[in-house]
Amino acid sequence: MPKKKYMKDDMFDDLIQSTTQAVMISKGKLQASRKFTINPPDIAAIRKITEKSQEDFARMIGVSVGTLRNWEQGRRKPEGPALALLKIVSADPVYVEKVLSI
Repeated sequence: MPKKKYMKDDMFDDLIQSTTQAVMISKGKLQASRKFTINPPDIAAIRKITEKSQEDFARMIGVSVGTLRNWEQGRRKPEGPALALLKIVSADPVYVEKVLSI
């Protein structure tokens, strides 16, 4: 029975090369060709838009006050759903308060 080919040889070679380069970059043996930096949102400014205390804002978005303080002081960065919610709050805090029944 002939062996099935799931990927063209040239595509497989590119994949192997990319993987090898990724390992070398992570070990500092090769410089990345591109670097992306994402500026974290200003959490304190977003909270101030809502005119809420840290305690009230943390309760509104469902995180602990400690987490909010870490974000505001730059010790941690929000990720995933928390980051998405913060973007929504910054765009329309009244809507978020209404939807979350705060």
